[in-house]
Amino acid sequence: MITCFIRYDLEPFSQEAFAAYARMWGQAIPACGADLIGYFGPHEGSLTTAYGVYSLPDLAAYEAYRARLKASEAGRAAFDFARRERFIRREDRIFLTKQSDPVPG
Repeated sequence: MITCFIRYDLEPFSQEAFAAYARMWGQAIPACGADLIGYFGPHEGSLTTAYGVYSLPDLAAYEAYRARLKASEAGRAAFDFARRERFIRREDRIFLTKQSDPVPG
């Protein structure tokens, strides 16, 4: 299993636009086959950092998921919304694998 962490660098004071964007992906990502962990927006501290997190079995599954996402109406709507509203300054992805589970106390 791999987990994709997307780090967003947002325009200041764009929390409402990012929240709308996150809700769009909240529908599109699971519909296209990934296990959405969640989107996390600014609350305290930095107003410009946010994250999206989802998991897939492997990189081959990720590539198939991305193709479905780009072809989906919901995915295109989210991409278009971000392009139109211009609240994302930068977006970086990293793929990680889980290395440990919590140890029962």
